[in-house]
Amino acid sequence: MKSALVLGAGGFIGSHLVKSLSDENFFVRGVDLKYPDFWDTYADDFIVGDLRDPAICEKSFDRKFDEVYQLAADMGGAGFVFSGENDADIMHNSALINLNVVEACVKVKAKKIFYSSSACMYPERNQLDPDNPNCAEDSAYPAEPDSEYGWEKLFSERFYLAASRNYGLDIRIARFHNIFGPEGSWVDGREKAPAAICRKVAEATDGGEIEIWGDGEQTRSFLYIDECCEAVRRLMQSEYKLPINIGSDEMITINKLAEMAMEISSKKLSIKHIPGPLGVRGRNSDNNLIKKELGWAPSAPLFDGLKITFDWISRQLEQR
Repeated sequence: MKSALVLGAGGFIGSHLVKSLSDENFFVRGVDLKYPDFWDTYADDFIVGDLRDPAICEKSFDRKFDEVYQLAADMGGAGFVFSGENDADIMHNSALINLNVVEACVKVKAKKIFYSSSACMYPERNQLDPDNPNCAEDSAYPAEPDSEYGWEKLFSERFYLAASRNYGLDIRIARFHNIFGPEGSWVDGREKAPAAICRKVAEATDGGEIEIWGDGEQTRSFLYIDECCEAVRRLMQSEYKLPINIGSDEMITINKLAEMAMEISSKKLSIKHIPGPLGVRGRNSDNNLIKKELGWAPSAPLFDGLKITFDWISRQLEQR
């Protein structure tokens, strides 16, 4: 039986990835500060601990795993990442985790390591036009991320690549583009746009209004969590070793995303635009490289995943 170590296994993507690996009959050890918030973990073994602590990291790596997935990070949606209030903690906590993880991987001669980077590392100058953002992998330099979160992701990408060159680690790196779905943050201030909008629409009375940060014409693309896990597994089974986008190229404005949630809810609502953290003006996953190298593309439209997410959030509200 193959074995996998998932760091950040209590988080949204990590907990779903644990399930995906378990479904493939991996022995899975999960590590995180906490268990998943919304469902029982599918991990065979789970260590509750802080990966900023080298002792916890060493404990997590007390055996050799066939595959290591490093998703542990201090992160959240725009309200958390772009407020400016969490910058130092984001950089310190995530960098420290990655420093510890690489050291542990070297010590145990880990076989294959996945690192979850982010589209937030792309230069802000290439994402000013909401209709034509450039997030191709080769556009990353000269570097100019729009947040400290993005700068830390870029640093850690380079650190893992350097560890590959200097220490012989077998690294895979994905730049995630707005992964969403059920069993994720939806009301704690770390939720991303799809969850926040689904919650607002679900809470609103038909004929009422919801609030959207900015003018709502900023663009994004959103990838459903099951598609993300499939792409990660495809990447790990490949021989492609440079950073690669994992996301959807179905670009949409935030206003249109809200209208999609309204359509799902069968409610007619008005939108009130208010000041708030925004991030870049436009962002869309460029999937040319992943199609070429892995033959992968999302299989379902945004609407399908948003409906699943809306229904799940509606159930959470009913249970409160």
